[in-house]
Amino acid sequence: MADPSSYRPKPGEIPDSPGVYRFRDEHRRVIYVGKAKSLRQRVASYFQDLANLHPRTRTMVTTAASVEWTVVSTEVEALQLEYSWIKEFDPRFNVKYRDDKSYPYLAVTLNEEFPRVQVMRGAKRKGVRYFGPYGHAWAIRETVDLMLRVFPVRTCSAGVFRNHVQKGRPCLLGYIGKCSAPCVGRVTPEEHRELAEEFCDFMAGRTGTYIRRLEKQMMAAAEEMEFEKAARLRDDIGALKRALEKNAVVLADATDADLIALAEDELEAAVQIFHVRGGRVRGQRGWVTDKVENVDTAGLVEHALQQLYGEESGDAVPKEVLVPALPEDTDAVTQWLSGRRGANVSLRIPQRGDKKDLMETVQRNALQALALHKTKRASDLTTRSRALEEIAEALGLDSAPLRIECFDISHLQGEDVVASMVVFEDGLARKSEYRRFQIKGFEGQDDVRSMHEVVTRRFKRYLAEKDRTGEWIGDDVPDEAPDDGRPRKFAYPPQLVVVDGGAPQVAAAQRALDELGIDDVAVCGLAKRLEEVWLPHDADPVVLPRSSEGLYLLQRVRDTAHDFAIRYQRSKRTTRIRTGPLDAVAGLGQARKQALIKHFGSVKRLRQATIEQICEVPGMGRKTAESVVAALAQAAPAAPAVNTATGEIIEENDGGSAT
Repeated sequence: MADPSSYRPKPGEIPDSPGVYRFRDEHRRVIYVGKAKSLRQRVASYFQDLANLHPRTRTMVTTAASVEWTVVSTEVEALQLEYSWIKEFDPRFNVKYRDDKSYPYLAVTLNEEFPRVQVMRGAKRKGVRYFGPYGHAWAIRETVDLMLRVFPVRTCSAGVFRNHVQKGRPCLLGYIGKCSAPCVGRVTPEEHRELAEEFCDFMAGRTGTYIRRLEKQMMAAAEEMEFEKAARLRDDIGALKRALEKNAVVLADATDADLIALAEDELEAAVQIFHVRGGRVRGQRGWVTDKVENVDTAGLVEHALQQLYGEESGDAVPKEVLVPALPEDTDAVTQWLSGRRGANVSLRIPQRGDKKDLMETVQRNALQALALHKTKRASDLTTRSRALEEIAEALGLDSAPLRIECFDISHLQGEDVVASMVVFEDGLARKSEYRRFQIKGFEGQDDVRSMHEVVTRRFKRYLAEKDRTGEWIGDDVPDEAPDDGRPRKFAYPPQLVVVDGGAPQVAAAQRALDELGIDDVAVCGLAKRLEEVWLPHDADPVVLPRSSEGLYLLQRVRDTAHDFAIRYQRSKRTTRIRTGPLDAVAGLGQARKQALIKHFGSVKRLRQATIEQICEVPGMGRKTAESVVAALAQAAPAAPAVNTATGEIIEENDGGSAT
């Protein structure tokens, strides 16, 4: 625990202007980012008597070892820089909302020649129009199914689309009128794009225009006694109205707004957002966060706004944002939102009427989300805590191993030998900390020696990270330690190292730690056959009960490392198999390789060609041609294939691979 007075800035050293400040720990990792109208007042407030600080703030300043700041011109710039640094450094003491699920969106791929309507999750893509998010994917599909009667836009994948282009006939949706069948040319690309844009307009809330237009067409068809057409238009109007009924009107003035509500206690907070477009609720989403810093409701609202709109622009930022409490720097946040939208944005607390009533509904959703999250987390946390306690008791550890690292070796008959390292923190997988290794010290199959090498390399990196002077150890690490504040690879030591294997692998891992002088990391191994736990220097294994939560956790850690290692080993093997004799030619890229094979038809014919014939290929110089001939001469030709039924040798066809 550091003494804040040891790194407190000198009086007058901190400027009295807007800016962003960063606290770093002893390893130079950024652990907290904040902004202030006056850096002098805000930063100085952290260096008062520890007894007067909030417990979370006290933990942060005693974990930190230094503080630095950056001066900006305006409070809006400070807000933008704070958001950027929180995204970049992922500080442990900043509030970060996390989605409680991956929400589905209704997406229209306007970046394609024939736009497609589909359900999408994950990061947003450029050129795609999104609507939502929705609570369930089936709700999107029901809405789309109704709207395809009126807007028959393509919904098939690229592969299905190409397949029907080749067949020359449409799919079932094309036959029943729910697709305009651009794959067979029933509509032009321009006509299909117009359909997609009309679909987007309807989903964006401009519904009255299309319904009135269809009603006029229906009446005109009836007057002309085209009753079949009139009946079809009547059904289309009914389909659109049923689609609208799924999103009831909640704000009568066709408002575009986002409503944000919070539910919180001393430790956690849940946020719920309703996206209202054209007066109808078009989407809903929610987040949950741990209150790792001393923050009030206004601060939580500001963090939510940053996460919600930090990557958005244009119409994705609505005209109105309704919140339960205004941020401290309301003007700066409003100006920032307006800049993201490109037009004025109103940020306010609803006081009366429909908007206040709807905010109460959003608030009830937030309360339910927090209660559900606490119920789930209490169960998960109890199970994980019991598992870690059982492991500590079985292995004789002083405390529960909050960080566990597991190593596994993978190879195929001694080739492509690789290793994996997976990390579990507080009983949960920390995928960003996973690492992969290639065995460099020797060739061939020796799991024990491989385990010794991998553990040695991992903890050499840890010792190097621990060295404040930046002096690195070993041949496989950089000469200089970066000082950018990001979480570094191998920076955190585990309390427990688990190896996939029995006594020999455990002994190798322990020997590696002993050679490096590390004596505060426990080691154990989990053998697959009987699920026995092996400890260094013990002749007999530790046998945990089959129903033990500790055993379940060790098995999950071991199996995760095994799967991660196998995936890496397979990718290495696939890369090796795909290589060929032309890969050894320096300066010969993929384009010229393909040109050679296209010109000669196969590697066999290329091997028979002269230097002059190779020079005839566009882009091939004499020096490269000589290198190609030399490489093919050194590489032994593949053994001929044999037809097992007749015994005949199958000649290499013209489609031989370049690699």
